[in-house]
Amino acid sequence: MIQSMTGYGKAEARIAAGKLTVEIRTLNGKSADINIKTSLLPKDKDIPVRQKLAAGLQRGTIDFFLTLEADGDAAAKPIDTALAKAYLREAESVAPEIAVNAIARAELLAAILRFPDVVDAKKTDAITEEDWPAVEDAIDAAIAAVGDYRIREGAALYRDVTSRVATIGALYDEVESLEGERIETVKSKLVKALDELQAKPDPSRFEQELIFYLEKYDINEEKVRLRQHCKYFMDTIDGEPAPGKKLGFIIQEMGREINTTGSKANHAGIQRLVVRMKDELEKIREQSMNIL
Repeated sequence: MIQSMTGYGKAEARIAAGKLTVEIRTLNGKSADINIKTSLLPKDKDIPVRQKLAAGLQRGTIDFFLTLEADGDAAAKPIDTALAKAYLREAESVAPEIAVNAIARAELLAAILRFPDVVDAKKTDAITEEDWPAVEDAIDAAIAAVGDYRIREGAALYRDVTSRVATIGALYDEVESLEGERIETVKSKLVKALDELQAKPDPSRFEQELIFYLEKYDINEEKVRLRQHCKYFMDTIDGEPAPGKKLGFIIQEMGREINTTGSKANHAGIQRLVVRMKDELEKIREQSMNIL
């Protein structure tokens, strides 16, 4: 069964610093475009995590998030006490009245403690080497959850695109039913043109030219090719685990045969059917861009 490239997965891990949440979100993309959106991940784990995501999710725009809900004392952010005192002394030297005004001093200290260089959670490595097995298990669980989500979305995509391929086949059956009428229309137009010119061509030569003319507008070759492409589309989507890119090439070939049919139509009814086939094919193309 095919998979969508749209997915979401979430998992949690208990580590010494608190509860760690892993989230993965994916959208369609031509290759594995991985974005690590966290400052919690140790630098030496960046490449292994990217490799794990690429192996598990294969393709798409992949956003990876880590968030930490710290427990107890671990929730307290580290403070650079010496730097805070230095800022406070500098402020008091500029405005000595601060030192004797308790309210002003408290407000100033609160402001200093919000400075990013004074209070910085990044100064403590929340994820230690001992925590890593639990974190890795959570990443694996989140990847598996994304896979389940993609399978569910893929089932909906499968129903949609295959029904539209079947519709294109049915529309071409209608084109076939208008073939005889189309040929007679072309013949009558030629005869009428000759009558208006008061021309009296040799009957056998006229038949030869008429056959040659009709051969130029014959769509039997397009009909055979389009049906072969439709079958190949179904064989590919049923037989390959990640057929998205190949389906794109097949859709291009289907479009070529439908366009050629339209250019040869010379019949209003067939032109209307061609427009409907193009509409179905465009919807297939849009949906196939999200197939893994």
